[in-house]
Amino acid sequence: MKTMRDFCGWMSPEPAPEAAWRQTLESIMAQRGQTSGDGLEVRLAANGLIATNGSLCHLAERQGVLVLISGRPQFSEPLSSGEQAAARVLDLWRERGADTPKSIQGSFALAIVDTPRREALLAIDRLGIETLAFAQTGASLVFSNRADLVAAHPEVEADLDPQGLFNYLYFTMVPAPGTIFQGVEKLLPAQRLHWRNGRVERGFYWHLAYRDEPRRDFEEQARCFRQLLRDGVERARGSDEVSAFLSGGTDSSTVAGLLTEIQGKPARTYSIGFEAEGFDEMEYARIAARHFGLDAREYYLTPRDVLDIIPLVARQYDEPFANESAVSAYLCARLAADDGYRVMLGGDGGDEILGGNERYAKQKIFEFYGRIPGWVRGGFIEPFVALPGVDRVMPARKLKSYVRQANVPLPDRMEAYNFFHRQPLEAMFTPEFLAQVDPGQPLVLLRDPYERADSRHFINRMLHLDLKFTLADNDLRKVSAMTEAAGVEVRYPLIDDALVEFSGQVPPDWKVKGNYLRWFFKRALWDYLPRPILTKSKHGFGLPFGIWLRDDRALADHVRGRLADLSRRGWLRPDYIARIQSDHQSLHATYFGKMIWMMLMLEEWVAK
Repeated sequence: MKTMRDFCGWMSPEPAPEAAWRQTLESIMAQRGQTSGDGLEVRLAANGLIATNGSLCHLAERQGVLVLISGRPQFSEPLSSGEQAAARVLDLWRERGADTPKSIQGSFALAIVDTPRREALLAIDRLGIETLAFAQTGASLVFSNRADLVAAHPEVEADLDPQGLFNYLYFTMVPAPGTIFQGVEKLLPAQRLHWRNGRVERGFYWHLAYRDEPRRDFEEQARCFRQLLRDGVERARGSDEVSAFLSGGTDSSTVAGLLTEIQGKPARTYSIGFEAEGFDEMEYARIAARHFGLDAREYYLTPRDVLDIIPLVARQYDEPFANESAVSAYLCARLAADDGYRVMLGGDGGDEILGGNERYAKQKIFEFYGRIPGWVRGGFIEPFVALPGVDRVMPARKLKSYVRQANVPLPDRMEAYNFFHRQPLEAMFTPEFLAQVDPGQPLVLLRDPYERADSRHFINRMLHLDLKFTLADNDLRKVSAMTEAAGVEVRYPLIDDALVEFSGQVPPDWKVKGNYLRWFFKRALWDYLPRPILTKSKHGFGLPFGIWLRDDRALADHVRGRLADLSRRGWLRPDYIARIQSDHQSLHATYFGKMIWMMLMLEEWVAK
């Protein structure tokens, strides 16, 4: 089976002949190179259809109501022997209607088509592990786990959206609720959509409760945390034979260690290395392997691997996606699949629930400025940094830069170093393209989860933003899609629902203590994890793509051809693309390599 969770469906106010439904379905599935014979399961009702070929999708039908639920849903009352998750959802729909998602935990995408009542309900899980895209066409609703399948529906036939292209280039992915297609949207984490007779109501069925106030029961909370970690790994493992990613960081090392304890034998892990200075973290993966006695496997990635995998990455995603560590994730999953594993555990999410990203400490320094009395700031500091010639003295120059940045509110301040803000947009984009977009939309998208956070503290609000942008829009999409491409299911024990709920009650001064990141996590596991892993700086699975692009001829030739094609699209100015390529060669291979990767993956995706 090529895929593990693909589905699509639609509902119309008027009944359609079965032949028409099936013709439409064939048209959509052809976009993925599939036919109705590719293990496709189809359920029809008078006004709707749901189809899936995913092994992680479950269908049920009763009295004209169709239900699909994908992923690993969990319920307050465990399923009885032989009971299917979709059948349980049918019962919940009858009892609770649009509140049905409140009774479901775990990872899931949910679609309910109720033809007798002419209603539909769409929802995804609390953290956005699963995805769901949709479009309204007149009085009809079209939906799928993939935005490109929605766009392919004959009633949608969506073109590429200039705003979606702009947002991709700004963020290196297309963040929800937008997509790369005009008129096609994605649900946000913990969001539901209730469709009734052609009208749509959207809202959130869950939010994470944050605690802002300090607490003094560290030992008790640490014991609870350690138990929740173990429970999360145990639930994620279930009854399956599983392996795990191992980067050598705190999260993946913790998961691998707990998995070894729970299953009573060394956990099989997979790590990726790079023959490039400053990128290889295999040393830390080996430290974790020795410490926990892991059954560790290693692979050193090469430029040839990158060149071979680039087309696969473009095909797998329903939108352009430029997280370069997708290549590493795919290779880990493929190695696991070759060894017979069909499930892997990932360590994603720990930074976003417990304060592990470097910007939390950096922004804490800027937030301090706001606590200085206004009369001191306005009467002394700001008049001083405004004096002519103050820039010529280094300490004063740094102070002026600090004041300028500190006066920009969060979350906008975090974007100060985005390359979009380092040159005029007119130097990047063609006039025709710029005329079709709102350059301010990225900041509006960032402000939404920041301001929706159930907290007044900037650390919690930044965490809430990162749960959406860093985790749901980026890291989870990266790992889930790449493991699926390898024929492997991935599960994320660190964002188990109970652990996420607990994290909200960890106070901000335990998450980032002074400038020390993830203080609570590390202190709670101080005697569990190896000391070098606890004290190392954060890295991850980043690729030395920029260095390899500079030094590997085959990779450079491929990229050069793709960027020549991109320059003819009419979006980015050809001279801008040429300048980035020149700066990559002469100035900073890694920094400009990331920008080239983003442009490369856009062209690869469009041309696939």
